[in-house]
Amino acid sequence: MTPLRIDIVSDVVCPWCIIGYRQVQMALEMLDQPVAAETWWHPFELNPNMAPEGEDTAEHIARKYGSTPEQSRANRQRLSDIGDGVGFAFNYGDGMRIYNTFNAHKLLTVFGAERGWQAQTALKMALFKAYFQERRDVSDKAVLAEIAAQQGMDATVAEAWMLDESLTQSVRSEQRQWQDENITGVPAIIFDQKFMVPGAQSAETFAGVIGKVLAKRDAA
Repeated sequence: MTPLRIDIVSDVVCPWCIIGYRQVQMALEMLDQPVAAETWWHPFELNPNMAPEGEDTAEHIARKYGSTPEQSRANRQRLSDIGDGVGFAFNYGDGMRIYNTFNAHKLLTVFGAERGWQAQTALKMALFKAYFQERRDVSDKAVLAEIAAQQGMDATVAEAWMLDESLTQSVRSEQRQWQDENITGVPAIIFDQKFMVPGAQSAETFAGVIGKVLAKRDAA
């Protein structure tokens, strides 16, 4: 099988990130040749200055983008419909809150470095599920430690990593790196460490991009 590295700059509370990932997975199934894809996740905070208690999602969207309650509900319904189409059921509704995700990114970074892309992706999927389907507080250290434990990391080890200052600096540095590369929104999906596609494109679009990436590689 043809190897392919996929890097996704993403946030845990970004609905378009799980949609984009699912679209990429569907795109891989559309290709003429079998591809062995490795997916690596990278940190991006949509709300780096969010208060510890988070914020009501509808109020946050209204404040950030000027959306009316009706527009917010329509947007949530649209996301739910798209999610259903790619096999991910969003559990939107009144009272949902949005949170800062820095500690989640710390754990994702450790999982990737110590356990590899498959374990990192499994944790990312568990975090998406916890937030979008179970409406859990993915800024809460106890919640994150529990999710990490379900993915095979001892909870006390996970708690220690979330307090680790050197890891904080490492994740902050990587965030700055992506900002320096002019990534201001997510998902940003990078194929072969060279070709970046912004946003959650259609599966057909991603399939076309991957085909061109592989063709360029073969021609090199």
